[in-house]
Amino acid sequence: MGLINTQIKPFKADAFKDGEFITIDSEDLNGQWSIFFFYPADFTFVCPTELGDVADYYDEFKSMGVEIYSVSTDSHFCHKAWHDSSETINKIKYPMISDNTFEISSNFEVLRENEGRSDRGTFIVDPDGIIQAMEVTAEGIGRNAADLMRKVKAAQYVRAHPDEVCPAKWEEGEATLAPSLDLVGKI
Repeated sequence: MGLINTQIKPFKADAFKDGEFITIDSEDLNGQWSIFFFYPADFTFVCPTELGDVADYYDEFKSMGVEIYSVSTDSHFCHKAWHDSSETINKIKYPMISDNTFEISSNFEVLRENEGRSDRGTFIVDPDGIIQAMEVTAEGIGRNAADLMRKVKAAQYVRAHPDEVCPAKWEEGEATLAPSLDLVGKI
């Protein structure tokens, strides 16, 4: 997977958001931070725990100028039915994209072609449409929205301060590093 620092590919897809069916176009992402949160399927086990966790942080993500896009190969009709029938999924206010053509999952290289489902993939995309971070986990390993928030803050910090980098476990407000020959072998 060589997707870091690459431009996302154009797409257009149906989605469910706030009780409505909408269309999401990759052009809609221009000028904003985006998170693509791929998951295997609606009405499953680990997926609702992750989507609910992200929903709990949604207002904070929005205050940072970040839109969340959950993506599975289920239809937008299926997303609505899941939203209407699950207390956890009912909390979701971000768009739930239907990738039933497999285009978006293929573009992000997370499609399980033999199953027609996506892997658990998370992608942080900057306002220029460039992938800045990605994580793909096995089906049984759930992700953590708090850590995703930390990664977005680091990506935003580095974009705003191109001469600095964020070390391991960096949290907002902590010291960063300014790469130089003086640091080589001293950390």
